[in-house]
Amino acid sequence: MRILPTAALLTLALAAPAAAQSDVNPPAGHVPFDAGFALGVQTYKCDGTAWAFTGPRATVYSLNGRIDHYAGPTWEARDGSTVVGAKVAEEPSPVGAIPHLLLKATPTAPGHLGKTSYIQRLATTGGVAPAASKCTAATAGKVAEVPYTAVYTFWRAARA
Repeated sequence: MRILPTAALLTLALAAPAAAQSDVNPPAGHVPFDAGFALGVQTYKCDGTAWAFTGPRATVYSLNGRIDHYAGPTWEARDGSTVVGAKVAEEPSPVGAIPHLLLKATPTAPGHLGKTSYIQRLATTGGVAPAASKCTAATAGKVAEVPYTAVYTFWRAARA
């Protein structure tokens, strides 16, 4: 049964940020209210000399249901609530995957995600751009979708 391992992972995701010393932790006064495991792709386009990041496409399997994640970067819950993130901090992944991030959140539609103040991306695997040598004039315009996983934690302001 897959519910138990998912629940255990999400419980750890909610507890871990408070304990870990990191540059990608939200400031004091914010608490986690949802977390989920993301499965998707990071998309890159070859411009003839380098791979340019064009955006993510993933599904976040959260404690409160599925959340779609796409360019913006945007997260959209099943109730239609959305939030857009802007990078505040970044640190390298310890396993050579895409970096861990802290994003300042701007809710753009009310609902479940409407209270989000920060989004944290941790425990990443994969998602790194293809080797530069694979982007040449001959491959200009080619799109590469690189699989990745991550744990996203959604934070809100603590209630006084």
